[in-house]
Amino acid sequence: MKITMKSIKERCKNENKEIWEIALEDEMELSKKSKEEVFDRLQRALDVMKSSATAALDKDVRSMTGMSGGNAKVMNDYFLSGDTILGDTATSAMAMAFSTSEVNASMGKIVASPTAGSAGILPATLMAMRNKYKYSDEELNKAILVASEIGQVIADSATFAGAEGGCQAECGSASAMAAAAICYLRGGDIEAQENAASIALLIILGLVCDPIGGMVEFPCNLRNASGVINAMAAADMAMAGVHMFVGFDECVETMKEVGDSLPSTLRETGEGGIAVCESALRLKAKYIDKTEE
Repeated sequence: MKITMKSIKERCKNENKEIWEIALEDEMELSKKSKEEVFDRLQRALDVMKSSATAALDKDVRSMTGMSGGNAKVMNDYFLSGDTILGDTATSAMAMAFSTSEVNASMGKIVASPTAGSAGILPATLMAMRNKYKYSDEELNKAILVASEIGQVIADSATFAGAEGGCQAECGSASAMAAAAICYLRGGDIEAQENAASIALLIILGLVCDPIGGMVEFPCNLRNASGVINAMAAADMAMAGVHMFVGFDECVETMKEVGDSLPSTLRETGEGGIAVCESALRLKAKYIDKTEE
């Protein structure tokens, strides 16, 4: 059965449950696993997220092509300087998003959340919330369940694939999932969680997928870092009570329509957007074409 935000809210109301509990029920039914087994799998995923979000903070983790690496350390050093513009939480989160992106590009272990190309956003968000508010692993695992249920709405009505919907479907979806997770952790109700996801998706609506050489490295890593800030900003807006005129289901439907309208050159082919500017073509020739020879 297709899962929508409307159906989730109805279930939460009728069963007097939170989103994470609905997500847990769905996962138990789908996987035929017990509650304990599901939480064990969540913990393993969370442990991988912790590792990938910190692995490149103090060392230069280079990709197989050599085109990316080092941004996480540079960003973390800047955070440690104590003289940042956005502040410690945001700057540290960006560093952790870069870290997972670099681990992914170097063929390390990550949790696709929802995709490998956007895998830095949710882990960095969760780790930033843990560092600031000292949330337990149990609380973070419940937040992952909230994120997964928001993701299921997108999966059922749109797509996560940059090749189908552009980067809005990857980093946009991850930001929406992370924004809802933040609101859950901060005690926001289901309306706040929905609004945060909607805001995050609308902010990034129409974002194209234009990786240099078709590799999930640049500008993907920048968009992972900015995706965390998007999620935090959306959560703050929702928690503040900023009014939303549209629901999450409508935002997802719109994302699908926008993605379908994008030309193929702007959907992960590396044949349009920033991927074909002069500097990008030089990088492709230096790092990618040479590697493939």
